[in-house]
Amino acid sequence: MSLPDTVRIREIAPRLTFQNHTVPTEVKIELVRRLIDAGVRAFELSSFVRPDLIPGLADAEEVFARVPRVPGLSLGCCVGNTRGLARAVDAGADTASFLLSADEDFARANTGRSTTDSLRELERMAAFAADQDVVLGTYVIFAWGGPTGPARGGEELQPLARRLLDIGVDHWILADSSGYAAPPQIRELVTAALAHVPPGNLTVQIHDDRGMGLAALLPLLELGIRAIDTSLAGSGGHPAMPGSHGGGMCTEDAVQLLHLSGVETGIDLSGLIDAANWLAGEVGVPGKGFVRQTGCVPSPARPGTPLAFTW
Repeated sequence: MSLPDTVRIREIAPRLTFQNHTVPTEVKIELVRRLIDAGVRAFELSSFVRPDLIPGLADAEEVFARVPRVPGLSLGCCVGNTRGLARAVDAGADTASFLLSADEDFARANTGRSTTDSLRELERMAAFAADQDVVLGTYVIFAWGGPTGPARGGEELQPLARRLLDIGVDHWILADSSGYAAPPQIRELVTAALAHVPPGNLTVQIHDDRGMGLAALLPLLELGIRAIDTSLAGSGGHPAMPGSHGGGMCTEDAVQLLHLSGVETGIDLSGLIDAANWLAGEVGVPGKGFVRQTGCVPSPARPGTPLAFTW
C-alpha cells in the first residue's frame, strides 16, 4: 500500500512534558511560539483537570489565552469530567479528549474513578458537548496494555469500542502509553478500531518507553491513519507513574523519517531541532531523540548539508 502525501503531526509536549515538570507559564508560551514558527499547527496544549492532581497544568486557561493565534491552528486539551470540559470550552479549545484508561489501576490513580465510572462520566460529557462548539473525543490510554499488566489485542478493544459508539463519541486517540507495541500489534489493534470508526476519526499516540516508537509510523500510514501525536525531544511523564520514562514518540525523529519517506508534514525540521534543544536546556528534560544529537541526514543535493524541509 502506498504512503500518503501528507500527515498531520500534533505536538503534545505542552501537555505531556509540563504535567510532569512544573515550569512558569512563560516557558510554555515560548515553547509553543517556537513550534508555531517551525510550522506546527496542531497542539495538545494542556489539561483541564484538578490542579491538586496535576499541579503543573494549573495554568491551562492562561496558556490558552496567551498562545499566539495563526491561520490553521488547532488547539486541543485533555479533560477529566464535565466541569473540565466546560472550562475547555470557555478557554476556546477546538477539541477536548476525555482521559479514559483501559487499565483499571491507572484509571483510579489518574482520575479516582474506575473505567466503568469513567464511561458514565463521558456519557454526561457527551450530552453537554452536543450544544457546544467543541469536538469531544476520548483517549484510550494503555490501549495496547500496561503499565504493568499484559499486552492487549484487538479483541479486547471491541467491548470498549461498542460502548463508546453507544455514548456517541467516535473520535478516538489510541495511546500505547507504555510502548508495548511492535508493528504487528500496531496493525492488529488499529485494524480493530477501524472496524468501528473511519481513519479520519482516529489519532494514534505512541510512547517510546521501549524503543519501538518510530517502527510504528509506517504501518500506521499504510492503514490510513493521518493524525499522529508526537512529543518534542521525546519528552513527557506522569505524576501517577513516578520513575517511568513516559515520553512520547520524538517529534523531530518522526518528522525526519516521514520526510525521507516522501510524506510532507508542513514542519521545518531544522526549526524543530532548535526548539528541542531549547526545551532540553531550558527545562532540563532529557531528550530521547537521535536527530537533534547526531544531525539530519545530509541532503543529496549538497553532501554534508542537513535536509531542511520548509513549505
